[in-house]
Amino acid sequence: MPTNGAAGLSEREHALCRAVERRRDDLLADLRLHVGLPTGGNNAPALDETRERLTDRLRAIGATVELIPGDPRPDWLYGQSASGPIPPTAVCRKRSKRGDAPRVLFVGHLDTVHDPAGPFRELTISADGKTATGPGCVDMKGGLVILVAALESLVEAGIDAEWTVVFNSDEETGSYHSDAVLAAEGAKHDAGLVVEPALPGGALAIERMGSGQFCLRTYGRSAHVGRDFTSGVSAVTALAGCLVAVAEMSDPEVGVIASVGPLEGGTVTNAVPDRARAWGNVRYATPEAAALLASRLDALATPADVLPRVEVLRSFNRPAKPLTPGTSALAELARAAAEGLGQSLPFTKTGGVCDGNQLQACGLPTIDTLGVRGGGLHTPEEWIELASLVERCQLLGVVVSRLSEGRLKV
Repeated sequence: MPTNGAAGLSEREHALCRAVERRRDDLLADLRLHVGLPTGGNNAPALDETRERLTDRLRAIGATVELIPGDPRPDWLYGQSASGPIPPTAVCRKRSKRGDAPRVLFVGHLDTVHDPAGPFRELTISADGKTATGPGCVDMKGGLVILVAALESLVEAGIDAEWTVVFNSDEETGSYHSDAVLAAEGAKHDAGLVVEPALPGGALAIERMGSGQFCLRTYGRSAHVGRDFTSGVSAVTALAGCLVAVAEMSDPEVGVIASVGPLEGGTVTNAVPDRARAWGNVRYATPEAAALLASRLDALATPADVLPRVEVLRSFNRPAKPLTPGTSALAELARAAAEGLGQSLPFTKTGGVCDGNQLQACGLPTIDTLGVRGGGLHTPEEWIELASLVERCQLLGVVVSRLSEGRLKV
């Protein structure tokens, strides 16, 4: 999209947009490069290379880089036993020359959900050149590409800004390794920007539900089904009762959702099973809804000396992200920037969660769908609208420029 004639932009914002436009070919090449690095499944070599490439570019424009060791995840989470090494979180800082600029915090995740050994491995451009498919191309390789390019373009245009970029490697599995870093950095800044992909139509998410994980473990007594059935106590039957109770907890109309996914129970058909377990996910629109779900799950637990026994493990790690005055003001600033560029930026809400939930829980005004446009997230059809590389990069740059001027009024 041409920007030289865009109304509502200052001269330095025009210079910024031209700097981004000059990077058009580089943006696509960079996207191809990063999509080709298979960062799903906690694939350490690809995560390390991605992190190094991105942090080296930020060092080149004056940022300092610190790698912070990650914290362990709860050992009962589904798939934890195969999670591999704990990745570090990169924290990159660039100070303002004037020393009193608003402090902007960016967060981008390096990981995807795609199998690093699977067949979906590279960026493929459509015949008309308007879209492309590739693992993580929108979630969030495209976001990472435009983030770094926007910060480089700000420097090229002579726009002074103070920012911190956090690159974590575990957002798709709950950000347990990086949660402490997100909380610490969120408390130090004035505005939070996360480059998750835009919602349909380029929309900006201004409200999100919260999310939590839980595990139900049931214990019984094993016995031979034919010879000694009455001595047995079925852990599977106990788990089934719990699953019925969980199914009755949901009330989507008031923002309360509980769902059970993977199940395990027993090892053979001719023995009463003495162990069973299930993993699930909850969503909640408010802190009150989270407390209600927590109390209902906890009520399923039984005393340790009674069979069948039920154990409940839970981690409500993503707080709900309601619309706050600070986030509303930040969203309006972004909308004005989009309109100055001739873009539209509708607002909406979503049941999805991201690192923006954690940042806003620290009291930081945060908008978190400033990434590229596309769809098919987490599927082998994941696609990106290629024009959004330049357009959303320009939008991100103008938002940062205006934040650096102190335009955010809360």
